[in-house]
Amino acid sequence: MSEINIPGRRLTKAHKRSFATVAALGAAALAATLVPGGAGNSGQAEAAAAPAAWTQVTGAVQAQTVQANLAAQQAVAAKAAQQAAAAKAKADAAAKAEAEAKAKKAREAKAAASRAAARTPVFANNLDGWIKEALFIMKKEGIPGTYAGIHKNVMRESSGNPLAINNWDINAKNGVPSKGLLQVIYPTFKAYHVPGTKFDQYDPVANIVAACNYAADRYGTIDNVNSAY
Repeated sequence: MSEINIPGRRLTKAHKRSFATVAALGAAALAATLVPGGAGNSGQAEAAAAPAAWTQVTGAVQAQTVQANLAAQQAVAAKAAQQAAAAKAKADAAAKAEAEAKAKKAREAKAAASRAAARTPVFANNLDGWIKEALFIMKKEGIPGTYAGIHKNVMRESSGNPLAINNWDINAKNGVPSKGLLQVIYPTFKAYHVPGTKFDQYDPVANIVAACNYAADRYGTIDNVNSAY
């Protein structure tokens, strides 16, 4: 049987069955109405039954139409549910991936901090510790100098007092007194200060590192300094 088409719309199997039912029942009703008048009482009875046949046809069409509509609605709802489930699964996967990435980043940061802490020794808060910490920083910065060279200059300049200040020499008279373990004036400290140390002339480690940085630039190394510099 050739396929039934309505312009702009393709008929479903349910619609085709509905039309088939209408055709069959309609044919039956039409046959009842065409019974010859001479058929007697039997013909009259069949003619009287024709309206009932049409009612059955209408009811059957309506029932099948309702069933077809319900089936179509169920199909649409099922498709929408599948799409919603797929979208949720995709969103859940993205959220999980983001959470895992953040957790990995946090673990890596923690591990890096632990490694950095392990590589950074703890220094004593005294002259010995200050010199050793200064040498630790100087090594990373490529600034030459030895413990002995720093120690001899510290003892000559300040006797190991990080708060020492010279208020009587030419620098003091010019308003820039020498300060700290290695008696550094402010312009020199500012010019040779090493980032990562405190910007404070009186800070023992910052003072040593800045003075050694200056000595390296001027004399090659603090070890070559044997007098006022």
